Amino acid sequence: MGLLKEFKEFAVRGNVVDMAVGIVIGAAFGKIVSSFVADVLMPPIGLLLGGVDFTGLSLTLKEAAGKSPAVVLHYGKFIQSVVDFTIIAFAIFLVVKAMNSLQRKKEEAPEEPPKPSKEEELLTEIRDILKQK
Repeated sequence: MGLLKEFKEFAVRGNVVDMAVGIVIGAAFGKIVSSFVADVLMPPIGLLLGGVDFTGLSLTLKEAAGKSPAVVLHYGKFIQSVVDFTIIAFAIFLVVKAMNSLQRKKEEAPEEPPKPSKEEELLTEIRDILKQK
């Protein structure tokens, strides 16, 4: 029974719940970024590059012989993955940069000085009365 109680305390601890929420939101955000890259960024880039797709590039190291398959180095898939990663990283960089810019503007906004408490107002009045005498 002690093990179950310890697990319950562990599972409902704030850090675990926060981490779980972060993972779920991260997975959803990953889908958004993937869609943004695949559906918004890649079509114009593909149009500019003339529909270049690196995934078909490969080098056959050893031809197929009998029942043994060919040994092929698919370096094009790696190049395409690097290009995709670079585009995704740049898109995330732009999103983070925009969020940081909005955060800075929010922080730079002039704040109103806090309204004095009743005690402070009363002490100010007493001080002013004492100055007059």
